[in-house]
Amino acid sequence: MHPILFHIGVLVIPSYGVVAALGVLAALTLLPRTARLAQADPAKLWNLSILSLFVALAAARLLLVAANWSALRLHPAWLLGLAMIHHPLVAGVGALAGLACAFCYARLAHLSLAATADALASPIALGLAFEQAGALLAGSSWGVDASPRLPWAVTYSSPQAAIWSGVPLGVALHPVQAYAALAFLALAIALYLWLPRRRSGDLAGLGLVGAAVVIYLTEIWRDQTGRGRLLSGALDGPQIAAILLLLAGAWILRERNSAPPLTAPQADESQNRL
Repeated sequence: MHPILFHIGVLVIPSYGVVAALGVLAALTLLPRTARLAQADPAKLWNLSILSLFVALAAARLLLVAANWSALRLHPAWLLGLAMIHHPLVAGVGALAGLACAFCYARLAHLSLAATADALASPIALGLAFEQAGALLAGSSWGVDASPRLPWAVTYSSPQAAIWSGVPLGVALHPVQAYAALAFLALAIALYLWLPRRRSGDLAGLGLVGAAVVIYLTEIWRDQTGRGRLLSGALDGPQIAAILLLLAGAWILRERNSAPPLTAPQADESQNRL
């Protein structure tokens, strides 16, 4: 595939970073629409998203710096290479930091947690779809051996992909990142279409359950290198996280507001009356 999108002189522009950035822009473009449908303040949700994203990225990079401090002290220029490293633990730490920031901001800004989560569900799923497309180009979180060769298998040949991600070269692999990207895109569309008819908390719960299913199932076709193996290899780290997401989503759906769903015109009328 193509881990490097293009060069500007000696500056390398990685495909993963560009596609992930496009995913952020797509999610932020969708957010004002979902915020209005969820009867939440679009401006405050925009601020929440930007601040949480910054905190998530900062936390992930700080973890990488801490884990590689001894090497970075000797080779400070390697700091530039940290942007090429993708790992489930790093992503998990970043996500938790971003979630904590979003919760604190929502409380301080007096945002409804249910409406905020409902508005964010579809944009986050859309952003994850782009992120997985970028991972496919970069070779990150690659799939298992697809032998006998599948018609849609991918084979990496770029030495840069092997250096940055560790993906094996010259081996036909399941394009599991594409599986995940398509699944997250379908989830984003489904959540968006359901938003006008939601009950408070519906989208938050369904988004967590949907993401959990996508993560758990796609891990079946991912190579286990660096992902942790639990219960004698029956589960890996992301699958444990998926089970926790599933339980959280099920709890939210169980506890959500019992009010009947509102259609979009009814929601607009209710908001105007307020």
